[in-house]
This record gives sequence, structure tokens and C-alpha cells, in this order.
Amino acid sequence: MSGFFGTVTKVDSVADVFYGTDYHSHLGTKRAGLTIFSSMKGYQRAIHSLEDGNFRNKFEHDIINFEGESGIGVISDTEAQPLVIYSHLGRFALCTVSKINNVDELAKRFLDQNKIFSETSQGGFNPTEVIAMLICEKSSFVEGIENVYNSVKGSCSLLILHENKIIAARDKVGRTPIIIGKKDGAVCVASETCSFSNLNYNVEKYIGPGEIVEINPEGYSILRPANERMQVCSFLWVYYGYPPSFYEDINVDECRYRCGEKLAENDDVKADFVAGIPDSGVGHAIGYSNKARIPHMRPYAKYTPTWPRSFMPQNQKMRDLVAKMKLIPNNALIKDKVGVFLDDSIVRGTQLKDNVIDLHDAGIKEVHMRIACPPLIYPCEYLNFSRSRTSLELATRKAILKLEGKEDVNLEKYADPTTEEYARMVEQICIDLGLTSLKFQKLDDLVEAIGLPKEKLCTHCWDGSSSF
Repeated sequence: MSGFFGTVTKVDSVADVFYGTDYHSHLGTKRAGLTIFSSMKGYQRAIHSLEDGNFRNKFEHDIINFEGESGIGVISDTEAQPLVIYSHLGRFALCTVSKINNVDELAKRFLDQNKIFSETSQGGFNPTEVIAMLICEKSSFVEGIENVYNSVKGSCSLLILHENKIIAARDKVGRTPIIIGKKDGAVCVASETCSFSNLNYNVEKYIGPGEIVEINPEGYSILRPANERMQVCSFLWVYYGYPPSFYEDINVDECRYRCGEKLAENDDVKADFVAGIPDSGVGHAIGYSNKARIPHMRPYAKYTPTWPRSFMPQNQKMRDLVAKMKLIPNNALIKDKVGVFLDDSIVRGTQLKDNVIDLHDAGIKEVHMRIACPPLIYPCEYLNFSRSRTSLELATRKAILKLEGKEDVNLEKYADPTTEEYARMVEQICIDLGLTSLKFQKLDDLVEAIGLPKEKLCTHCWDGSSSF
């Protein structure tokens, strides 16, 4: 998905940028980059691949030579960034959290104007460079960011490092978060508040949708007010977000506890234990266990020293390997037992199917799966949520294809939990994955667990409700 961190300080900022960015490592294992500004040394930049190492190991040698009072860092799921740009607006560094569905169309527009591109991303145009060119079409940073808002189909949040200040701009409908933190002599901006506490920052402000803010060591100023409409991604609380993080002043793990409680309220299964599929299923499982009064146990242990999040590697074969290797079953807790397992979601279902096979091999009696969100039916158009090449890779769409014998069907009836079609789809997924039973969270219950009005949330992947 990507995440970024930036800070402006009265003293050297390098350590804060380094560690603050590192606290976003759960959001990607593709690339990362840092840019530090010093009035003496100018812009200092390093970009590394994370596919064969972690953030700290890759950058610890670079930061020895960096110095400056301001800087930005990014964990990027696709392109190399931050970029350092020379323009009529001055020299600046830029990083983004974005999914630009019309990137080729925008790039062609510039090519037709005889403009050139110097960066690439997986053989195509670098989305962050396209954003930089949109900004530089206008006579100010604010006008340029407005141009981004008006041009991009998808989503885009960004940070601009312009010497000793940072401009932060949240996506026009707030699909991804930006939060301002403050401590004595320093102000930061980040995607994740989990980066704040150990660096002694306190939450100062949740930047609103479309809001543009400039920070300095003393505080911040608002360059553009927030839009009223918000469509923040619900999946931040369900899966992406790190447990101690807050978005819109709502804690991730507290939300997951409430999700689990909602699932338990609508369930009557008799079981020996409740377990979460590590890591993101654990919070949901604790909530379910507390509500159902069924013991919470850990029949799976995650081997954390070396294995990343399994959806992150670019190669499908490697993703499948990581998914299998990172979880170690504890046969002593599984044999002849009935278990309720909580997971954040089912995307393709390949990882879960392998997990269920391992459970049966260990001698489990029954596997009851409870999913913290509704079935994923529509592919995400706004975030780089999944590496799926086509919507037919989704477990739901594969089940629907089996039931209907064709792709072109009315998906609305499969998204409605009151219909026969929905029940048949869930049953087919249950059979495909080798489960004893399967239940998904109802959308209304998920919305209640998050605690924001539905109109403030993006729920497109479950009900197809959003649009460009």
C-alpha cells in the first residue's frame, strides 16, 4: 500500500526520519527511500530495494553521512521515490501514497506536449514523477496539488519537502490518512501514528480530505481547508493498519476487538478454542473470544524474524511460499479439537486453503472460519491492496463463476447477505477451502465497529458503492 513519514526540526532530523519511516515497514517490501535537506549540503537522497532485506539494514549506512533539519521517507509498494525535482517552483523532494488508474493517459498528455520522463516503474511511467509534473504545471504548490486532485482517477496523498518546510496533502476524499505529530522543537507528518510514541511525538491533528498543510518546527499552517466529503478506506482498520495506530482518532486494535465481538454475537458454534490467523486476525480473535467466552489460544505461531507480509512479494510463487513458511502449527493444541479461526479477510483464498490443509494434517476435528469483513467482491480501484491481476482471482468471483458458469452476472445480489445467491457463494467458498463452516462480517456491523458514519467510509470492495 505504501506509507510515508516526514519531519521538520530545530536540530538534526535524520534519526527521526529514519526510525519514523521504518515504523511504516508493514506497508510494503518493494522499495523505500529517504531525502534529507540541509542548508549546507542541500538534498541528500537514498533509494533501495527491500525485496532482499529490511529497511534498517538497507539505510543504516546511508544515514551516517546524512545531515539536516528536515526530511521525508517512504515505504513504496511500486515505484522508486522520493524524487528530487528541479522546477520553476524551486528544488523540492516528493513522495506519494497513491494509485493512479489513469497514469498512462496523464503521461501521454505530457508526451504530446513534448515533455520527457526520466523515471520508470516496473517498465512503465513512475506515478510519482507524473504527480510532480502535474504540480509543476501551476504557479504554486497549492495550485499544483489542486491540479493533482482534479486530474487523478484513483487516490493520491503526498509530501513535498521544500528546503526547511514540508507540505502535506491528503487525498481529496481522504482514502489514505495523514496525521500531524508534535514534540518540543519538531513537527512531523505520517501515515501511521504508531511511528509517534517511541519518537516522543503526540498527535496534533488529523489532516482532513483534500486538506493541504505546511509544517515547520513550531507548528503548522493550513494552506487549503479540508473537503467535506470523506471516503477513508475501511480496510485500514480491518487489515492494513498497525495495532497501536489511530486514524480519525479511532484505534486499530480497539476496532478489531469490536469486529470480533460482532462476529461472536451472530454465532452459536461450540468450540474448544478461538484463534486468530497471525498477525492481523489476532485482534479480531481476542474480541470474539472475550464475547463468546471461549478460550483464546495460539495454535499457529508466526515466525517473525525473516518472513514479511505474504501479500507483499511481487512473485505469486514466492507469496505462496512465504504464506506457508511463516506460520508454524502447534500440533499439541490442534489434535482432536474444534477451533474457531478469525482472519481479516479472504482475498484469493490460496493462503487460507494451505492453512486449513495444515490444520487437518495436524488432526483438528473441525475448522470454523470467521472473517472480520464482508466478502471481497469488487477489486479496489483506489489503493494497491492486492497483487491480483484480475477480479476473477478473488475467491468470491471464482465461486460465482462456478455457480453461474459465466463472468457477466449481477454482483449486487451476491453482495447482499439476505439473498440466496450470497448463501450459495459462501457455501461454495467454504467447500473450496475445506472448512467446516464459514461466516463473514455483515457490512452494517463492520461500520458500527469502526465507529464512523458509512458515508465517511470507502466500502467499495464489498458493495461497489464508490466511484471516481
